[in-house]
Amino acid sequence: MDFFHGQESLTAIQWILRAVIAFFFLLFATKIMGQRSIAQLGLLDFTMAITIGNVIAHPLSDEGLGLKGSMITMTVLIILYLLGVFLSLKWIPFRHFIDPSPIPLIKDGQIVSANLRKVRISVDFLLSELRKEKVEDIQKIALALWEPDGSISSFLYPQHQTPTRADIKIASEPFSLPSVIIKEGRIDTYELNKYKFTEDWLKNKLSSTYNAEIKDVILATIDQNDNLQVFLYK
Repeated sequence: MDFFHGQESLTAIQWILRAVIAFFFLLFATKIMGQRSIAQLGLLDFTMAITIGNVIAHPLSDEGLGLKGSMITMTVLIILYLLGVFLSLKWIPFRHFIDPSPIPLIKDGQIVSANLRKVRISVDFLLSELRKEKVEDIQKIALALWEPDGSISSFLYPQHQTPTRADIKIASEPFSLPSVIIKEGRIDTYELNKYKFTEDWLKNKLSSTYNAEIKDVILATIDQNDNLQVFLYK
């Protein structure tokens, strides 16, 4: 365990052991913090990511520093992070500090220039984000908001929105998400068994309909009506 403490020099094996321990410790820490820290990089999450990365980087590049101090520091930071998340759920003023209310950037088809300066973005950036949502005319937008995570959500006037089946009174079937039964040449037996089909049935179906084997399939799905859709490697 000499590699765990500060040394004048470390061997290649000791550097590797430090990296392995740090990697799994970070993996475990991220698991404790939850997927929120991965999917939503808010103010609290960003602060944690920067701080933890800085803390663990030093002992991985400086043999004179031990891992013990960094791991203790990271443990304390994780506890503070979890406490911060708990407070944001239970204490509304703290939640508003961490996740402030959305800021309107466009209102009634007009750009709110004061709020653009407030969130420190340019008109070019705003137009770029709107193009990603297939919005070409600002005057079609009833409201566009700057969200706490740095994204922009926009809402068109009703007359510019795409009509839905409900609007034109067309009956629709219930939504059903197809199940993946083959992925990258391998059968997912758990999903296949949900439909009470066998591997032999699947192989025969592929052979007769697509002239293919399991290893030739990059993706195959099946829906609630037992419709099989197959995508082959090219």
